[in-house]
Amino acid sequence: MLRVSHLSCSRGNKPLFADVNFHVQAGQALHLEGDNGVGKTSLLRMVCGLSPADAGEVCWQEQNIRHNPTAYRAALFYLGHDLSLKEDLTALENLLSDAAIAGRTLTQPRAMDALARMGLRGREHLPLRVMSQGQKRRTALARLLASQATLWILDEPFVALDVKAVDGLRALMANHLSQGGMVLFTSHQPVALTHGDGTQVDMSTYRLKGAA
Repeated sequence: MLRVSHLSCSRGNKPLFADVNFHVQAGQALHLEGDNGVGKTSLLRMVCGLSPADAGEVCWQEQNIRHNPTAYRAALFYLGHDLSLKEDLTALENLLSDAAIAGRTLTQPRAMDALARMGLRGREHLPLRVMSQGQKRRTALARLLASQATLWILDEPFVALDVKAVDGLRALMANHLSQGGMVLFTSHQPVALTHGDGTQVDMSTYRLKGAA
């Protein structure tokens, strides 16, 4: 379980948000909502352990993430606004190098399949610098298919995706949840997730409000 308790954040001398509390269990998704500028990205980065909080704690499996950051990073996949892709590498090379850096085994056929499932068949060997923003984002999202992480934290994952890619990502998230995974994500648009049998995914919403 991921548990966020009493998190507070300020930017400069200005409070951004305070006393944020929520949890996500296996098989659950949490949609983080909030107005622009309220601090959603800052909150996600704190949950990932990438930025310090003014107060509060983030716990993974009932242990503060600072106590065993290596184990937490192994269980986590984070996709932020910065897609962390190398422009001079191809889509395939980006997936393979990302897995190698993370210490995961990823075969070329599996990487090719992940890219194809994200609508990039025939573009696997193109360098990222010649791709559209939507194709770059699909390349980044293809890493989800190759990831063994339990917890997915996704910051506006549906941005720059066409309708077909949005449907594919929703199916990918639902399948991850059906296998006991967890998803924490932001989105400015309503998101409906259903399992393959048509049943609704266990999803809740947390609306982030600015500090008074």
